[in-house]
Amino acid sequence: MKILIDNGHGENTPGKRSPDGIFREYKYVREIAEAVERELKSKGYDAERIVRENVDVPLAERTRRVNEICGRIGTSKVVLVSIHCNAAGNGTEWMNASGWSAYTSKGMTKSDTLAELMYKEAERNFAGRKIRKDYSDGDADWEEGFYILKKTKCPAVLTENFFMDNKQDVSYLLSLEGRNQIVKTHVDAIIKYVGQYE
Repeated sequence: MKILIDNGHGENTPGKRSPDGIFREYKYVREIAEAVERELKSKGYDAERIVRENVDVPLAERTRRVNEICGRIGTSKVVLVSIHCNAAGNGTEWMNASGWSAYTSKGMTKSDTLAELMYKEAERNFAGRKIRKDYSDGDADWEEGFYILKKTKCPAVLTENFFMDNKQDVSYLLSLEGRNQIVKTHVDAIIKYVGQYE
């Protein structure tokens, strides 16, 4: 199975940083995406980042890249994970919202299977930290009409890895422990997903 990794935003995206400017989402999620890709490849999996540029690649182009691969090798042989960090405000002041969450498109699909596996790994790795859940449709993930989830043909999950405008979350994100646990959560969930569908 082909595992596609998407890292959110770019160095030219306005905002998307901690109020003190120390944390930049585009830079951080690229580092996490690179680590996830590297770890999966080291274990023998076919992983590839779809955005290697530092500038923001439009959602339509990200989606086109994913769907081109789906068309080439078959939708059932592709899965996408889009890695982001959350924010409660506009980046100018510290906020109280915190925690980790995962999103899928609306309706029950294979994406929900991957999201559930992500939540299980998140519970294991982020012990004592807030895991944000929405059980209104019977499972933990949040359902949204995000373009990258709605327009890609393969199963797709978007993760929001804590809040870049929460001081405690930023400290955790920037710590070695935080980085390692975020990478591990993604890698372990993806491997379990691939094991179910290969």
